[in-house]
Amino acid sequence: MTEKELENIGYLPEERGLYKKMEVGEQAIYLAQLKGVPHHEALKRLKFWFSKFEIENWWKRKVEELSKGMQQKVQFITTIIHEPELLILDEPFSGFDPINTNLLKEEILLLKEKGTTIILSTHNMASVEEICDDIVLINKAKKILNGNIADLKNRFKRHRFIIEIEKNDSAGSLDLPHCFTLISQTEKTYSVFYEIQLLSNASSNELLTFFMKQGNIISFQELLPSMNDIFIEQVNRYND
Repeated sequence: MTEKELENIGYLPEERGLYKKMEVGEQAIYLAQLKGVPHHEALKRLKFWFSKFEIENWWKRKVEELSKGMQQKVQFITTIIHEPELLILDEPFSGFDPINTNLLKEEILLLKEKGTTIILSTHNMASVEEICDDIVLINKAKKILNGNIADLKNRFKRHRFIIEIEKNDSAGSLDLPHCFTLISQTEKTYSVFYEIQLLSNASSNELLTFFMKQGNIISFQELLPSMNDIFIEQVNRYND
């Protein structure tokens, strides 16, 4: 790999790689220059990012004085300061509270929209669903699943639906056909929610037709599995 190709890669490790005794600003400029950004340009970009993350007052502080989350902010900035075409992130939200997690997610999604190729390594399946288009699931160093997230959720769907109908005199007492199984029923002030499992010989159109006869339908939604559900199911199956 050439030096130019290396300059097009940004890598954020899970373990902090900052020099604890150096001042934050001095170190950020140093790391930017290692990636080929001239001093004056590095200073300009860093001022922008430090302002955006509201950390201008950390410039003269030593890394060892910062919390884990603060260090992660600085390290993220130094990872993207050279505007890499390929960005590799290993557990990027480690040490962040929910507010700063959302802040970082927004920046990652903006980079994605601008065309940056992003490889995300994480155990947090919620982050995977929010950020990724495609996944590779690895268990004990072996690939056990890969593909587009939307396609995988559709592939592993369980044919379950949530139907909300307006409450009426008959709502609450259903005589379901044998091809439908009632999983749960929840009554609210003005409506009733039904969770229904379809058997293999039933269709969603049949389910919708049935409930149209029960009252006014407020919502009709298929329950697709989350990536967390798929992760647990596939790892357990692989380990059995």
